[in-house]
Amino acid sequence: MTGLGKIAVLGAGNIGGTLAQRLAEADFAEELVLIDIVDGLPQGKGLDIAESAPILGFSTRVSGSVQLDALEGADLVVETAGLARKPGMSRSDLLSKNAEILRGHAEAVARRAPQAVCLVVTNPVDVMTYWFRHVSGLPSARVFGESGSLDTARFRTFVAQALGVAPRDVVGFVLGTHGDTMVPIPSLTSVNGVPLTGLLPEPELQAITERTRHGGAEIVNLLKAGSAYYAPTASQAELVRAVARNEHRLLPVTAALDGPYGLHDLYLGVPAQIGAGGVERIFEVTLRPEERRAFDASAAAVRADLDILKALPAAAG
Repeated sequence: MTGLGKIAVLGAGNIGGTLAQRLAEADFAEELVLIDIVDGLPQGKGLDIAESAPILGFSTRVSGSVQLDALEGADLVVETAGLARKPGMSRSDLLSKNAEILRGHAEAVARRAPQAVCLVVTNPVDVMTYWFRHVSGLPSARVFGESGSLDTARFRTFVAQALGVAPRDVVGFVLGTHGDTMVPIPSLTSVNGVPLTGLLPEPELQAITERTRHGGAEIVNLLKAGSAYYAPTASQAELVRAVARNEHRLLPVTAALDGPYGLHDLYLGVPAQIGAGGVERIFEVTLRPEERRAFDASAAAVRADLDILKALPAAAG
């Protein structure tokens, strides 16, 4: 069953290429295009994926391009492009460089695919999602970021490993920013309905929470070069599916807040209902006092990064 006419993936690196493969194999759209500035990279990966169709049995037409014009008519755009923070690079440097990359992409989306739903993956994702929506001028409901969906998968994995249960039976949420101030919520986590807080002692829960916060860094340290892309693209594909199939899924994403949780003019990870139009509804959940304090600290961290971004020349360009 095909859900969308066209999906565009911006960036053909490990994330973009692997995501394109997942989306093509799932037949979420009639057409999928990979777009990157490195000539040959998106075309080569697009052709490679296309040549797997007879074996895997999908019908999605896959191609690659170095032209942003290839965004034309896309129903859904996934923004994966951007730089990772490198040694010696300040947070301001990272924000400035990625804001510059995303500015061009967001402007192109506004021109070529103004009806698209946009999923932003580029880090720092809460700030970059805000920036993408600001530059594109698209309705905030149609621009959201990956954020907690990946962090929640990591949290669920670690809980399942600790308990020796199937990962799919662990249900929970990680809220707040996709970064060191993310907020795993044990009080809203269960194993097939059994509250997690009654299954693991507090010290073990705290250890899992800390491991989740540094889940991405743990993989980077193991790889020595590069970063995670299997779990991230699985998370992104789940979000794309919710849009393509209009599933009305309740998932943790970075969404525009202008009232919920008492926050305004901010993108932050919260439970949201995702369907064909993007973010359909934001759910306000009851948090324990210590969880709420951590959530507010997470919001403050994103606000501080936004203040840095707004003061940069890239924000005025």
